[in-house]
Amino acid sequence: MSKKIPMRMCIGCRQMKEKKDMIRILKMQDDTFCIDVTGKKNGRGAYLCKDENCLALALKNHGLERSFKMSIPKDTVEALKKEMDQIAK
Repeated sequence: MSKKIPMRMCIGCRQMKEKKDMIRILKMQDDTFCIDVTGKKNGRGAYLCKDENCLALALKNHGLERSFKMSIPKDTVEALKKEMDQIAK
């Protein structure tokens, strides 16, 4: 019997992909955001493809705001873009 592969939906392009191929953006209890590379930290998570275009789409269509049910500060968005640049390379 084959093992089930966990699938997640990208909040940018809205495609279902394998969890291991995605980046998890995490909202901590103190309302700060970070990129969870392990996928195991505690907090509310949303998934993005490892593509800068998906982050741009998620910001344009308010996917991050919808996932976390709050507005995302501009400095947080800039920090996420910088982290995404490092991961995408």
